[in-house]
Amino acid sequence: MIINSLLDTDLYKFSMMQVVLHQFPAAHAEYRFKCRNEHVNLRPYIDEIREEVRHLCSLRFKQDELDYLRSLRFIKSDFVDFLGLFQLSERHFFIGEGDSPNEISIEAKGPWLHTILFEIPVLAIVNEVYFRNNYPSMDLAEGRRRLQSKIEQVHAFDPEAAFFRVAEYGTRRRFSREWHYEVVRTLREQMGQCFVGTSNVLLAREYDTLPLGTMGHEYLQACQALGPRLRDSQIFAFERWAREYRGDLGIALSDVYGLDAFLRDFDLYFCKLFDGARHDSGDPFEWGERMLAHYQSHRVDPKNKSLIFSDGLDIPLAMKIAERFKDRCKTSFGIGTNLTNDMGVPALQIVMKMVRCNGQPVAKISDEPSKTMCDDPAYLAYLRHVFNMPTPDEAATIARDAG
Repeated sequence: MIINSLLDTDLYKFSMMQVVLHQFPAAHAEYRFKCRNEHVNLRPYIDEIREEVRHLCSLRFKQDELDYLRSLRFIKSDFVDFLGLFQLSERHFFIGEGDSPNEISIEAKGPWLHTILFEIPVLAIVNEVYFRNNYPSMDLAEGRRRLQSKIEQVHAFDPEAAFFRVAEYGTRRRFSREWHYEVVRTLREQMGQCFVGTSNVLLAREYDTLPLGTMGHEYLQACQALGPRLRDSQIFAFERWAREYRGDLGIALSDVYGLDAFLRDFDLYFCKLFDGARHDSGDPFEWGERMLAHYQSHRVDPKNKSLIFSDGLDIPLAMKIAERFKDRCKTSFGIGTNLTNDMGVPALQIVMKMVRCNGQPVAKISDEPSKTMCDDPAYLAYLRHVFNMPTPDEAATIARDAG
């Protein structure tokens, strides 16, 4: 089977889950799957995916896995005790044919605490099922050649490993579990200090490297339904995060409401409290320049802050960004698909997003309209109004006029 450990997921699921346990234990969540590739037919694999998820739901945390989680400085003992009793349930998972031709419908619905761990392994399952059926005799040689080329580029760019930092973020879109293991092992052995860790908890443990991750979009989206006032939901999310981690795991996600709204809310208190911010949509160079200017306007030295970039990166783009911000701040680069699914065949562009919390629509309205996913147009329009964000048509007009 594809997933054989509940640790085979990304760290930020556990860091968010701990907040849910302590602060929002009664919250209810709904997640929905979407494939962004045209002409990809996943329907023939519905039964195979269902069987893989059935196996996923049979898994429990082993004692040595719980001990590993307990060893992480920010994981609290009561959360580990809860995980010792935890098991995903099939009654919260639904799969069938979608409304459009070739489309499949995948949903997870139930208590947030009991659905939050579906997303990453389900996406990994869909990927591997698709690729093993469509490329059954795929040789890993091309993937190895491309991976070696990337490592060589990094060594040539920063031979002293002085400033360029790469993390592997590719669990959800990996070609296969076997290849994922090989990628992380190879990076660990050959990239030296330029490789700083992986988002995958199981592989971090297996290869004695750092597990990396803080908050994801679903956390800030859920706070739209959980906070006292929609306009203050981003502030509410950051304050609750600070209450949980007291300055640890201090990387703020910046693109749920677009950068303008983020900067309005990310005041002097948050500038000082958080270690930095993460870019996940929009122009990375413009974002970085605006973040540095924002820190300077609040009399905070950007050289002491970290900018994390994780939006569709490859090594050449990461190097360009690193060159731009070198000696101006600390940077690191979370690279996913380009490390774990660059095999010479088209990768799947699949997501599984939270769409409702406590029965209320929630959404991300990022700087890239294509990444917005919401089943309620009226709510999305209201959210844009509350956060003073232009519609896609208005944004296009503004960009055209500016050009």
